[in-house]
Amino acid sequence: MILLGVDPHKSTHTATAVEPESNQQVGTMRIEASLTDYRRLLAWAKRWPQRKWAVENANGLGRHLAQWLIARGESVVDVPAAATSRVRELSRGGRRNNDQIDAAATVACLQGDGRDVEPEDHTTALALLDERRVNLAQARVRTVNQLHALLRDLLPEGAPTQLSADLAAKLLRSVRPTGDVETVRKDIAWDLVAEIRKLDKQLTDNAARMQSLVETSGSTLMDTPGIGPVMAARLIGRTRQAHRFPNSAAFANYAGAAPVEIASADRARHRLSRSGDRQLNSVLHTIAVVQIRMPNSPGHAYYQRKLSEGKPAKEAKRCLKRRLADRIWRVMIADERRAKSCITQAA
Repeated sequence: MILLGVDPHKSTHTATAVEPESNQQVGTMRIEASLTDYRRLLAWAKRWPQRKWAVENANGLGRHLAQWLIARGESVVDVPAAATSRVRELSRGGRRNNDQIDAAATVACLQGDGRDVEPEDHTTALALLDERRVNLAQARVRTVNQLHALLRDLLPEGAPTQLSADLAAKLLRSVRPTGDVETVRKDIAWDLVAEIRKLDKQLTDNAARMQSLVETSGSTLMDTPGIGPVMAARLIGRTRQAHRFPNSAAFANYAGAAPVEIASADRARHRLSRSGDRQLNSVLHTIAVVQIRMPNSPGHAYYQRKLSEGKPAKEAKRCLKRRLADRIWRVMIADERRAKSCITQAA
């Protein structure tokens, strides 16, 4: 078995072949980031029938090459940039940095830092839609803020805090400009109203596409109270494959929902985790708040039980978030097994 470490850059990639038993380099190749050179790289690698690729940051700069290799039946492992940094720091080269040293990601891979790269699927599509939704929502907030500023100058009372495109249009119709300055303000305000309507339409279409993909994937997350299509899409998109976590505790830790133990000598305590995927943590928080407000939901009953045990409201909510992380991980695992079973039966 030969490990092929790849250090990807925007315009070039450097691959180094390493023999695992002796940790000796047996070859290296530098290519341009192009399909023609991808083929050259694969042809060069075929001299070793038993091979595995270790691509640094295969979900970032190395994504295109990694997915191209997977599509051609190659085995690819993702190695975090932090792992190759450790290899570089601990090597005899000290802090030296070049592409061949970085391509020693294979060494980090051998130490258990590598993770198998899987073909892109609906989870990637949902992650892309979620990122697009975040950008659209941020753009809408900026546009509404600009419109608020203009209406404050056009109307003595300004505009209500909750401002929609229709309400802004109604307010603008009542404005009678008295000069060039107010005329320009009103024209710009109408442009912003049109932008908000366009953004609202894009957000609606985005949510509809999310729901369609979630339903097509066979996910049952939306059966859980408090989880709609947008929340389900974010959970799936940011988690990717739930089976990459060995248990629900690992998933909760990844989502920042597991408390952090601080122990010294014979004293031990726990504090709130500030690490983990904060977007996933935000989703868990939103679901917890929604369930707390739903009298008939299991989350509401659990929250009330924690309050009756004497826990403060914040602590009870954190306990609920931890319990929701367990529930969501189990649901996603069951969905993945069901989908895998359907594929096996179809084959």
